[in-house]
Amino acid sequence: MNRRGLIVVVIGAAAVVGVAGWWLTRPPKPATELVLYGNVDLRQVELAFNGNERVAAVLVSEGDRVSSGQVLARLDSSRLTPAAAQAAAQVAAQKQAVEKLRRGNRPEEIDQARANLDAAAADASDARRKYDRLAALAQSSSGRALSGQDLDDARSAAQMAAARLTVSQQALRLELIGPRREDIAQAEAVLEGDRSQLALLQSQLGDAVLVAPMAATVRSRLVEPGDMASPQKPAFSLAITDPKWVRAYVIETDLGHVRPGMKATIMVDAFPRRGFAGWVGFISPVAEFTPKTVQTPDLRTSLVYEIRVFVKDPGDELRLGMPATVHLPFATATSP
Repeated sequence: MNRRGLIVVVIGAAAVVGVAGWWLTRPPKPATELVLYGNVDLRQVELAFNGNERVAAVLVSEGDRVSSGQVLARLDSSRLTPAAAQAAAQVAAQKQAVEKLRRGNRPEEIDQARANLDAAAADASDARRKYDRLAALAQSSSGRALSGQDLDDARSAAQMAAARLTVSQQALRLELIGPRREDIAQAEAVLEGDRSQLALLQSQLGDAVLVAPMAATVRSRLVEPGDMASPQKPAFSLAITDPKWVRAYVIETDLGHVRPGMKATIMVDAFPRRGFAGWVGFISPVAEFTPKTVQTPDLRTSLVYEIRVFVKDPGDELRLGMPATVHLPFATATSP
């Protein structure tokens, strides 16, 4: 019995050794996916007022989600508002002045010029007749019927009446011709200048309201009511929650397995049993040394290529800088 038992033990040991040898020498199972390591990344925006004025109100705080066009803060506009109103009034007045020049003179003004011409013609005719009578009387009386001064005064009155008649004739002519083209052009240029000034003030009024350029989350609130705003001083730091991506790195030998549009699954430690869907959106054309922050089981000093794997995160659960593992199935090459 002992001999039989020994034989059984030897046979069993041989079987174990055979199985172990087969297991160790069997060909490796082909890999079905590429595993990469990286961190969650997203875009950030530093918002600043486009003007120098005192902050009147701040309407959001850290952690608030804001939508595109939402008002975040306002500046004091107590000086800009009346200046803009004054500029608007100047534009309105100049528009009327331009319209007046374009329309030309009113019929009543032309009729008035004709009436003035008629009156001047009558005065000139009367003054001329008076002078002619006095001149004839002086000639017939050899200068004894009136003094030379009276004759000179009559001559001057006739000349002045004739001059007034000429002035009235030219005035009527100008009324009929209307404004000069140069005067209209000058008035229009003044109007454009007034409009530009109004547009500038309205733009400054618009800059007094700071709005969110897109949907985002407020990371930092950097101003408070009473602070002096400046274009060089950020008022808010916003984190754009869509899109998000994982910044990962792939070595050159694995680069042939990665193509733009490949579907991917992203895993994070905060949700160990949950995978986030994603896709490869960018592959760097330039090699670089592996950043120290990237955790890979391979050599950290080898040349790698950066890729961005975009993540679908409608619930906004992933955070900036969160370590992530990217699984890229080799057989997947379709766009999401």
